[in-house]
Amino acid sequence: MASRLLWASRAASYLRISVSHRGFASVRIRFLFKAYKYDGNGEDGKWHGVIKDLKYAESHEWVKVAGNTATVGITDHAQDHLGDVVYVELPEVGATVNQGSGFGAVESVKATSDVYSPVSGNVVEVNEELSNSPGLVNSSPYEKGWIMKVEIKDASELQTLKNSDDYAKFCEEEDAKH
Repeated sequence: MASRLLWASRAASYLRISVSHRGFASVRIRFLFKAYKYDGNGEDGKWHGVIKDLKYAESHEWVKVAGNTATVGITDHAQDHLGDVVYVELPEVGATVNQGSGFGAVESVKATSDVYSPVSGNVVEVNEELSNSPGLVNSSPYEKGWIMKVEIKDASELQTLKNSDDYAKFCEEEDAKH
């Protein structure tokens, strides 16, 4: 038992995980300066990563803005509820997307879910890697699992999206209903 605890402590140190020996009431991982939080008091006991500098739609898409370009994907919360993703329907480069309108779909072993654009604009790039590796949506929803990049038409639409704290609270309330 002591050797397992020592191994776990070393592994946690290597991964920069803080472990409380009083239980797992709260664990935080620092990964590339982004905080992921596990709340052991939650009903499902799963990881739900929320990144501070992103914007979030209530339909569970995230937006990362760089200049006039928005990178869009589905949230960790969404991919967790979907299960293993087996197919991602990508929009066409050059297509026009509108805030709140569907632009594609994500198919998992559990269900198929439409994906909605959190901003309006023109699609300037899609993540072709998802055609061969749709599981990137599960393993790296905020990095390698992005779906499209959009040239933003109306930056004021970003104000209608949630910040990380509001989105995390929204997810907690939504999960409590089910």
